[in-house]
Amino acid sequence: MTARPKKVLTHFDARGNAHMVDVGAKEQTERVAVAGATVTMLPATLRLIRSNKAAKGDVLSVAQLAGIMAAKKTPDLIPLCHPLALTSVDVQLKLAPKRNAVDIEATCRLKGRTGVEMEALTAAAVAALTVYDMCKAVDRGMVISNVRLLHKSGGKSGTYDRR
Repeated sequence: MTARPKKVLTHFDARGNAHMVDVGAKEQTERVAVAGATVTMLPATLRLIRSNKAAKGDVLSVAQLAGIMAAKKTPDLIPLCHPLALTSVDVQLKLAPKRNAVDIEATCRLKGRTGVEMEALTAAAVAALTVYDMCKAVDRGMVISNVRLLHKSGGKSGTYDRR
């Protein structure tokens, strides 16, 4: 891990009031963030997803679309996030039969003055929530876990890599 944590929280002013950070003076750079999430389930639920027989439809395709849409809506969901002109959002869902899980990876890109970590995290989390929603009728015990930032690059703070 190469990124260093900042010593101050930037979303609070000197009096402790929340505010949106002014990024106007920051340099525009290519910024990329990758986030992941996992949904663990019963083996029968994973088989249902794999066979594309879930009552609500194609679980993986709908979750992928939900993740993409969520990335675009991040500033509506997370206070103080800047509206961003994303240039790319990619959400991939992969079955992991040995763990009875669906692994999700979301990648967001832009050329701008602020990072896209929140957009990637939101995309991964909402894709996971969508898998849960589409399969909850057969498996209410599914677990959404390990929502995390995997990679971030661009901007003054440089690169962060968890992978």
